[in-house]
Amino acid sequence: MRILFVSSEAYPLIKTGGLGDVAGSLPRALLDLQLDVRLIMPAYAVALGQLTETNILAQFSEGTDTVTLREGQLPGSPLKVWLVDAPGYFDRPGNPYLDSNGEPWADNAERFALFCRIVTRLALNQAGLNWMPDIVHCNDWQTGLVPALLELSAQRPATVFTIHNLAYQGLFPADNVQKLGLPASWWSHHVLEFHGQLSFIKGGLVFADRINTVSPGYAREIQTAEFGNGLDGLLRHRSDVLSGILNGIDTEEWNPATDPLLESHYDANNLSGKQTNKRALQTALGLPRKPRTPLIGLVSRLVSQKGIDIILDAMPGLVKLPLQLVLLGSGDRALETRLITLARQHPNKLAISIGYDETLAHRIEAGADMYLMPSRFEPCGLNQMYSLRYGTVPIVRNVGGLADTVTDTSAKTLANGTANGFIVNTDDSLALLKTIKRALRRYRDKAQWQQLQTTGMQQDFSWRNSAQEYLTLYRHARQSNPKSVFNTE
Repeated sequence: MRILFVSSEAYPLIKTGGLGDVAGSLPRALLDLQLDVRLIMPAYAVALGQLTETNILAQFSEGTDTVTLREGQLPGSPLKVWLVDAPGYFDRPGNPYLDSNGEPWADNAERFALFCRIVTRLALNQAGLNWMPDIVHCNDWQTGLVPALLELSAQRPATVFTIHNLAYQGLFPADNVQKLGLPASWWSHHVLEFHGQLSFIKGGLVFADRINTVSPGYAREIQTAEFGNGLDGLLRHRSDVLSGILNGIDTEEWNPATDPLLESHYDANNLSGKQTNKRALQTALGLPRKPRTPLIGLVSRLVSQKGIDIILDAMPGLVKLPLQLVLLGSGDRALETRLITLARQHPNKLAISIGYDETLAHRIEAGADMYLMPSRFEPCGLNQMYSLRYGTVPIVRNVGGLADTVTDTSAKTLANGTANGFIVNTDDSLALLKTIKRALRRYRDKAQWQQLQTTGMQQDFSWRNSAQEYLTLYRHARQSNPKSVFNTE
């Protein structure tokens, strides 16, 4: 089976969030299943700079623009990467979606419409490459026009559209329908119109043969008004082709027994190295070296979705508890400022690092005793899985992928060996404080705490199982494609 995996980012070439992790890992897991996979993404300057060598496969004329298709190889993998090189669109520094002021690039509609048009031509074998996919797997709003554009053809490959975060929808002013040369008939609430704006994500939700999200829990949630971001009616309408597949994690990169970024290695059979990492983290971040004081970690975008404001509201109570808190992240400037101010006021309790540092992220996962993730919604979440793998007990909200991966600690779940974390049931500071206090009480029982750690560390969060589920999804998509070029199974 031939798969064209379409993403606007992929680790390690460029990453802003979970989509980058998935696009860097899932295609490699699909290769291991003997599928013929090509990853395609825009040729950002930073992505091109990380590829030692690229070959020119084709060139396209798009209006007055000449677009070059380059082929490289994902670092450390045999996976072929196709890069859509349009310098006027993608040769920009920093974030792929935001300018230096943190605002969306003014021409994002044109940028990702161009990307989608090139992907469509490749999917229809119109580039002279003599390669046509069975499945075009699109991810998030940046690729949403691909299933819509493919629907204009009499025959086409099957399409799968994955929602990584429904809150980001690719909404643009109405005049973009004409500006981008899209069919006038698409300006309808049945197609791409959404409350007077052009919605890229609806291209995937309306036209894809199969839709999935990155956890079973989130697949159920987005069909409700609370989590559906205005699209719950459409998703309920398409519920027969909507499912959830839990993301995996890169278990080679995230492995406390071999992680080169750690001060000391450890595993479920010998956790002693975790204390070494805790001491090193406390020292590096200027916190007192207190081995018995619970250390809570957090690596996150500093935005409302992640519940950072809830943590801030709980802070007067938190700083009175016998704990330390380390946080790495960036985002909302007001949240950053409040966190920095609190860290200055409580230097023995709080350590805040603004920005992103991959090494520090790994060291927080290894050095912390607990990991805090009070998200208001979480399509899948990866950090709670990293935490479980590193013996760092997660404290999470009961939403999306968090609820799918973390089992609350109680007498019953301890007895049956399923307990691996702590669940916060509502999104308010009192509930958060209450759950943290409950975790602190359990922490005092060393044997019980070690049971929680080893239960989490023994779980399998590799991509193997998820890749098999995607293979099944691809087969269903191919079977239900009404415009199939291929014989279905």
